[in-house]
Amino acid sequence: MRPALSRHTLIGLLAILMWGLLALLTDLTKGVPPFLLTALTFAIASAFGLAVLAATGRLALLLQPWPALAVGIGGLFGSHAFYFSAMKAAPAAEASLIGYLWPLLIVLMSGLLPGERLKPGHIAGACLGFAGIAALALGKGGLGEAGLPLFGYLMAFLFALTWAAYSVLSRRMAAVPTEAVVAFCIGTAVLAALTHLAVEPPMWPGETRQWLAMLLLGLGPTGAAFFFWDIGMKKGDIRFLGTASYAAPVISTLALVLAGRAEAGWTLALACALIVAGALIASRPSAA
Repeated sequence: MRPALSRHTLIGLLAILMWGLLALLTDLTKGVPPFLLTALTFAIASAFGLAVLAATGRLALLLQPWPALAVGIGGLFGSHAFYFSAMKAAPAAEASLIGYLWPLLIVLMSGLLPGERLKPGHIAGACLGFAGIAALALGKGGLGEAGLPLFGYLMAFLFALTWAAYSVLSRRMAAVPTEAVVAFCIGTAVLAALTHLAVEPPMWPGETRQWLAMLLLGLGPTGAAFFFWDIGMKKGDIRFLGTASYAAPVISTLALVLAGRAEAGWTLALACALIVAGALIASRPSAA
């Protein structure tokens, strides 16, 4: 009988559930430029984190070595700038599925670390995952003039790549406390705000729907989820959480369909199945 999941592993699962709603909440912010959206949601996350640290007397943990800050801020800022750009430039369901290649990429990147190696199962899983993207192209009629929104899909893939790199590098910095994530969020909010002022038309969200979605994003998928994931990665069952994270694209797609923000069809179902199957195969240590 499998032992009961630890408290830390269950906390990590909360992050996966929250990320399953990331695409839906982002889709509800349509009209908000991506860098402004990044700045506002991470400002909300920063305010929440600062309040918790101040209440518990742990503000001093914001001060971390510059390599940790560089990896944390670069990972959060880069990945979410790419993600929000993808969601603005491509259909939400398809962009979300491509973005959720990150669990598979984590497996592949981990195999390239010192002392590790890629196995045939990893390669097979990668092929299945990218076959999911091919299914999207088939369903959209190819790469012609009326085909895929290539810029949006490229942004989604860069999000997956950046988030996977951030996650693998974070695994190598286990000594950095979870409280440091607040500093990462603050840095991300500042960088995104400066980028917004430099490259996007100045504006302010004017719809209640947009503000409510951003509040939920800042408190959940781009806020508390980072802290929960950090706890799960450092203290929980990493193998179980890595496998469980492949449920995120399924949750994300179902949420979009149920909310009427995407159409159910064989293309989405096939792409989702291929990506999840590929990631599961690649995660099996016995696939030698």
